[in-house]
Amino acid sequence: MRIVREFSKGFTTQLPPFRLVLGLCPVLAVTTTVENGIGMGLATTFVLICSNVLVSLLRKIIPPKVRIACFVVVIASFVVIVEMVMKAFFFPLSQSLGIFIPLIVVNCIILGRAEAFAAKNAVHYAAVDGLGIGLGFMLSLAVLGAVREILGAGTFFGASVFGSSFEPFALFAKAPGAFIGLGTLLFLMNAFDRFRNRARQNA
Repeated sequence: MRIVREFSKGFTTQLPPFRLVLGLCPVLAVTTTVENGIGMGLATTFVLICSNVLVSLLRKIIPPKVRIACFVVVIASFVVIVEMVMKAFFFPLSQSLGIFIPLIVVNCIILGRAEAFAAKNAVHYAAVDGLGIGLGFMLSLAVLGAVREILGAGTFFGASVFGSSFEPFALFAKAPGAFIGLGTLLFLMNAFDRFRNRARQNA
């Protein structure tokens, strides 16, 4: 069923950032904790769904020559909504994510889905595409955030994991730790793919 495929691809063949390799700036910058990763992922998912739906609704009205500018305006409008809601109801998280909430406007994942999918497909497919890609992005941020928080601070959602005797790897709480964590996860995913492909060939 197509609607299931459009949703599930966000967790498999088009899982950002590991498959699409897009949106790496927030992935590397905000994933010092699981909470930050989930917060950024949910904010991005909301913008993805809403912008996909609106772009799909307007796809036959927007002139082709100005479509990118129109897409950016649509995305920016929903980013402003997200920023205002987060400041009103989730202020500590908003402070923690900082400038990266407004920078969702230039997230390549969102503009890419608007151009490559929402502008060419019906509303319900565009909404499901945004939901799948957004949740896949949130999952990626949460996993990397968990790795960095556990190793870099010895905590998970702020709760101690290893006890007071644990000496955190401070590197994982800093920028180099983000690259190491992301690279390791990419390596593991590629290794799993190779193993699965060999198993299929030998079956």
